[in-house]
Amino acid sequence: MILPSEKKREKLVKSEDVTDGKYGKKPEVRPLEEYIRKGVINLDKPAGPTSHEVTSWVKKILNLDKAGHSGTLDPNVTGLLPIMLSEATRAVDALLTAGKEYVCLMKLHTAMPEKIIKSIFSDFTGEIFQKPSIKSAVKRETRVRTIYYLELLEVEDNNVLFKVGCEAGTYIRKLCHDIGMALGTGAHMQELRRTKSGPFREDEKLVTLQDLRDAYVEWQESGDETQLRKVISPMEFGLSHLPEIVIRDNAVDAICHGAGLAAPGVLTVETGIERGDLVAVFTLKGEAVSFGIAQMKSNEILRAATGIVANTDRVLMEVGTYPKGWKAKA
Repeated sequence: MILPSEKKREKLVKSEDVTDGKYGKKPEVRPLEEYIRKGVINLDKPAGPTSHEVTSWVKKILNLDKAGHSGTLDPNVTGLLPIMLSEATRAVDALLTAGKEYVCLMKLHTAMPEKIIKSIFSDFTGEIFQKPSIKSAVKRETRVRTIYYLELLEVEDNNVLFKVGCEAGTYIRKLCHDIGMALGTGAHMQELRRTKSGPFREDEKLVTLQDLRDAYVEWQESGDETQLRKVISPMEFGLSHLPEIVIRDNAVDAICHGAGLAAPGVLTVETGIERGDLVAVFTLKGEAVSFGIAQMKSNEILRAATGIVANTDRVLMEVGTYPKGWKAKA
């Protein structure tokens, strides 16, 4: 059982080229101040504070003017909260639509046999209709959301522990309510923890606020960057769930100016891209240049000699990082 972003993709080579070491740099070797500004934290949000409060604390710990979180968690909900730092906040939108996974403790108002619960769970897999609760911050309109998987983990009396992989914007509290209605018993969400969000996972590089503070203090007091580089990842990791297109050095600056990605600039493309998909554009050094909307499928990009293969939606790299090449034309 996997989220859509976890599907394995293959890299297809369209052309060969080399990168000039005078321009840009591999994300992992950026000077620490730049590394932080272009960093992302896989934060373990505690119960109690809001997502906004936690993000504000991260800014204060790292002495930054700006940070942004992806996928708000209610105050009592725990789990991973990806936080983009400073310049990396430009990439937050690429995470908002990524699939999520949660582990939930649901309390039934009347105990039910496990066999019946499993049967009802199967009815809530696939496309479901949801109307946000009255307490929700969004407009209360019925929406279609996809449940990728719904796994029953444990049943003990009225308590039901389950794991759910779902489309962004799915309300787990409402899911519990609707499952309770379908069972005829009533139910409510007791506890909730987010365990995946796009490329971020609970079992990989999850960081607490204390971990972050300790690492920052260690760097300030001893100059040792080791722990800080461990708790902060390059922002490129936050795009790793998107299908990847790698481009030539001389195509980079045009993208940084907002131009569409022209076919001659493409070196490699991953499989599975459909028109309209969100794609990430990288340099040969692994730096994020932009993300945008694919205008061709993977095999079309591979064969194309001309034309725009992706429209630029958000530029992530500073203008002038690479020298001017050509101006992309549609």
